[in-house]
Amino acid sequence: MATSSIKPSLKNRHCLGGVLLMSLIVGNVVLLDPAHAQVNAADKVVVAHRGASGYLPEHTMEAAVLAMSMGADFQEQDVVMTKDDQLVVWHDLTLDRNSDVRHKFPGRAREDGRHYVIDFTLEELRSLSVTEGYRLDDSGQEQKIYPERFPLWLGNFRIHTFAEQLEVIQGFNRTTGRDVGIYPELKAPAFHHEHGKDIGMAVLSELKRFGYTSKDSNVYVQTFEFAELRRVKEEVQPALGIELKLVQLMGDDGSYYWMSRPGGMLELAAVADGIGPEKGMIISADSTPDNIMISSLVRDAHEAGLEVHPYTFRADEGQVPAYARDFDHLLELFLFEAGVDGLFTDFTDKAVHFLNNRP
Repeated sequence: MATSSIKPSLKNRHCLGGVLLMSLIVGNVVLLDPAHAQVNAADKVVVAHRGASGYLPEHTMEAAVLAMSMGADFQEQDVVMTKDDQLVVWHDLTLDRNSDVRHKFPGRAREDGRHYVIDFTLEELRSLSVTEGYRLDDSGQEQKIYPERFPLWLGNFRIHTFAEQLEVIQGFNRTTGRDVGIYPELKAPAFHHEHGKDIGMAVLSELKRFGYTSKDSNVYVQTFEFAELRRVKEEVQPALGIELKLVQLMGDDGSYYWMSRPGGMLELAAVADGIGPEKGMIISADSTPDNIMISSLVRDAHEAGLEVHPYTFRADEGQVPAYARDFDHLLELFLFEAGVDGLFTDFTDKAVHFLNNRP
């Protein structure tokens, strides 16, 4: 399928690591063929990574609404299942990084010391307070992962369901005339299967209920697990009578090497409509301002008819690679030098502003 045939309808944006794998990919440094690179800024896709997570706690409803008001083309939802088979928007399989679960439910951690979403009912999860991501230091003190982001424990942020976020997005589209799409991730399908839960069927059933039924629907379904992506393609979607755009996420470890080898993208294209690689798989982290090393990944994906939406672009201090002058330059390198079709960012407003003001 040609890349253009799986593009979502355009939006009105103006309304508002593994060393081995990297060496294998970057070993073939390329100058992208202009025929495969998009040069029109209006065709580039901005995906709000966990909502406007650079400004508000990730995957909260408030972060989702802020990202849409900033002009996001797509809203990402990581989806996890609860003990009582409900779908919630939450990034981790565990609750410890972003909530007060250890205080609200002492004694409920597993042997590894962590509290798993799948061990709690929706009612229990709704009782938790949600905050900015943090870790405990050696003395047990909470330390924010990104120091300049939203303060810990301010506000009244809560966990919400996948359906509740879809209701808000569709309502927002209705009242604003926008067409914000959705970009759900099937989180750790193998883990869910091990616990007797079919997250692929559950998420796609919910999408069908909300009217997302074809490749013309403004939705991409993503997962890191190729076996589940193929199962969704060959079993889940036919059983539901739907056909949505599917995206294979790619990490920078050796388990994804086969996708980058000769013919790998063509094999992947039999199942997927796009890829979501870690950004270092496209431009090497070893690049310098005078030597930007772009791999062949984007070119290979485009030649196979696949879209490319890398992750994650952050403007926090220390998060812009040294080879880029600033965040805008980083976007320029990926969107117009490497030729990706869009990207995941914690800073929706900055990416939208960049695209709106690019000549």
